[in-house]
Amino acid sequence: MRQGITRRNAIRTAMGGAAAMAVGGVSVASAKATGGAGSGGAAVNAAPSPELTLWYDAPANEWESETLPIGNGALGAAIYGGAAAERLQFNEKTLWTGGPGSPGYDFGNWREPRPGAIEDVQRQLDANGRATPEEVAARLGQGKTGFGAYQTFGELTLAFPDTPQNPDGYRRELSIAEAVSRVGYSAGGAQHTREYFASYPAGVIVGRIAADQGGRVSFTLSYDGPHQGAQVSAANGRITVRGALQDNGLVYEAQVQVLTEGGSRGEDGNGVTVSGADAAWFVLSAGTDYADSYPEYRGDDPHDAVTSAVDAAAQQSYQQLRDAHVADYSALFDRVALDIGQQMPADVPTDALLAGYGGGDSARDKALEALFFAYGRYLLIASSRPGSLPANLQGVWNESTAPPWSADYHVNINLQMNYWPAHVTNLFETAGPLHEFIDALRAPGRESARQIFESRGWVVGNETNPYGFTGLHDWATSFWFPEAGAWLSRHLWDHYRFTQDTDFLAGTAYPVLKEVSEFWLDNLHTDPRDGLLVVSPSYSPEHGDFTAGAAMSQQIVHEAFTSTLEAAEILGTDPELRQQLAAALDGLDPGLRIGSWGQLQEWKEDLDDPNNDHRHVSHLYALHPGNRITPGSPEAAAAEVSLNARGDGGTGWSKAWKINFWARLGDGDHAHTMLAQQLRESTLPNLWDTHPPFQIDGNFGATSGVAEMLLQSHHGEVELLPALPGSWPDGSVTGLRAVGDVTVDIDWADGRPTSALLTAGRDGVLRVRGALVAGGCSVTDRTGGGVTTLAARDGVVEIRASAGHSYEITAG
Repeated sequence: MRQGITRRNAIRTAMGGAAAMAVGGVSVASAKATGGAGSGGAAVNAAPSPELTLWYDAPANEWESETLPIGNGALGAAIYGGAAAERLQFNEKTLWTGGPGSPGYDFGNWREPRPGAIEDVQRQLDANGRATPEEVAARLGQGKTGFGAYQTFGELTLAFPDTPQNPDGYRRELSIAEAVSRVGYSAGGAQHTREYFASYPAGVIVGRIAADQGGRVSFTLSYDGPHQGAQVSAANGRITVRGALQDNGLVYEAQVQVLTEGGSRGEDGNGVTVSGADAAWFVLSAGTDYADSYPEYRGDDPHDAVTSAVDAAAQQSYQQLRDAHVADYSALFDRVALDIGQQMPADVPTDALLAGYGGGDSARDKALEALFFAYGRYLLIASSRPGSLPANLQGVWNESTAPPWSADYHVNINLQMNYWPAHVTNLFETAGPLHEFIDALRAPGRESARQIFESRGWVVGNETNPYGFTGLHDWATSFWFPEAGAWLSRHLWDHYRFTQDTDFLAGTAYPVLKEVSEFWLDNLHTDPRDGLLVVSPSYSPEHGDFTAGAAMSQQIVHEAFTSTLEAAEILGTDPELRQQLAAALDGLDPGLRIGSWGQLQEWKEDLDDPNNDHRHVSHLYALHPGNRITPGSPEAAAAEVSLNARGDGGTGWSKAWKINFWARLGDGDHAHTMLAQQLRESTLPNLWDTHPPFQIDGNFGATSGVAEMLLQSHHGEVELLPALPGSWPDGSVTGLRAVGDVTVDIDWADGRPTSALLTAGRDGVLRVRGALVAGGCSVTDRTGGGVTTLAARDGVVEIRASAGHSYEITAG
């Protein structure tokens, strides 16, 4: 029996039965809970769940496609799993070149004033309708100086004497149910095992090497790094790495403490050697003197914090560290479980499972799809925890000193996509680093708004770094995107919508929204063609010409004004600003035009080419991640025409976005087609998404897209199974989150929902839509007390919910 349905049946059994009476086609009941279901989760050191395990029968040879990632938000490691020579490439997320201290760093602001430069471009667009990206970049852009790049910290290497390169029974794996990676093999008559994890509670990476025979553990652990001037020393079983980046003087430090169970330990040059131990383990911590404080971006020397973390971890036992890690991680990961009828074959490694994937409805294909969904949640937990920078283009993992696109923060979709699954898949804590990062952009963003745009508010361009780069560069097709700040701000508004946390709204979200709206109130341009307010110059990422009023620009600004206005009304503040926003919305070009061949126009003029298959489908922003386009509307039909014209190709993240688009349109089969395309064409053997090269946003976008197939709540209603694909006829999902502070479990069979359990975090009315309620249903308060339902109409049932109560809905 499927896991999710088993859990739901256990809940029903524990809660007991309840009498129901029919009221106007809706049956209402109440029942006292007589027990409760436990949170579940595998016991520590138990065999990992095969359905939630990536495994391989050979070590990794290539970092990008084969290593297995672990992380705790700030620290990450990619594990190769070599038998005779192990490598752990590791990162600390603030180790960046560039920024203050780097020669010529200017935050992207113009080095010399350019009075009237933007207005000149606006006049050209008013007169001619368009301008080439190269023209505009030559007039408004400038070369990057000191932008920097995310850095690898280096590698831990473990050399195992007398261990064959290809031992018997080799297996390496990553249990995403526990966030623990393992390597196992037989050699010399003994079974050898290693475990690795990145602990958030302890702030360290931990590794343990053991054998099933005493005295069989011997190795040398050493550090190898790319940064010139690094000082490496070893004493008392501890390796210390310390230095300052030559580019910007950023101070960095890492410490690795090796501990043994039996045997002996000593230093070998700058490494640590263990001989004849029963087992040995190590803890690693690292840090820099980075701080997210404009304009210096420097804080305390990392030595004390790194030393404290390693000392505290070394005073615990390995099992204590492991138990605390698994408990902390499971408290997040175990909130959601997906069952789509998958059955993981026990004898097929993950790379072979991926290679044999057909995108059909076999239990084996479903096993990969369910694993891919869960892996996205794992990666988000591993690369974004409070106290760290947000997940970048590669999460927290990077092997290079010159990674693709600097492994930076692209904010014309990529950073935003990283956090699409945060709320709907019940990982709202992982969004904290993004919220702090957005808030930290305001100070430098105000300077860019003042110096470049001569306006109020704050702005950020197409990409940014941890050092407040909020201005411009001169890569013609990606240098101009001042709407990025408004797009980022929607994540703060979404956090409020999902949590209903008015303290967060007042203290964090609204100040950001207010300033970004002030920026756009100052920078909208009156279009001489029709007198409407437009963004000018406007560029639809990342192709075509510059115009005035491209669809994405208008949709984002409309959303920013609408969200700010609603937030101000909720908080009862800024009446003058509310009047200004309402007036601006009345005069704003809507950005939702339907063109000559039925498409949703990408530009204000009807310029769309039906043969254009560009990876960006930016003009559908109002469909997703926005919510202005509603299913069944003329704009939704036009969005479908545009999607069909663009086709199912594209980069990994583009395919992931299309999963979400098709789910919002209610077409589960096409959404599933895009998921299958992403797995077949844009997924590496270690299940990282590839652009190419590796970009983690596609992983997160796909996880979001699967959730969107099963639950949507963007229009004031909880919609159950809005885009269920035909290849998942039977299944269940538990723990998804809906707008309004609601947790949702759903069971379905034969393509139709059979029951749902909605747990309300707040008092209020729950509006529920879907096939489960459309033909009449029963509603039972499983927490106790009566249920008040309002009259069902237009396929929606309304329930007066009480905070903490769970409401089960069944058909009939």
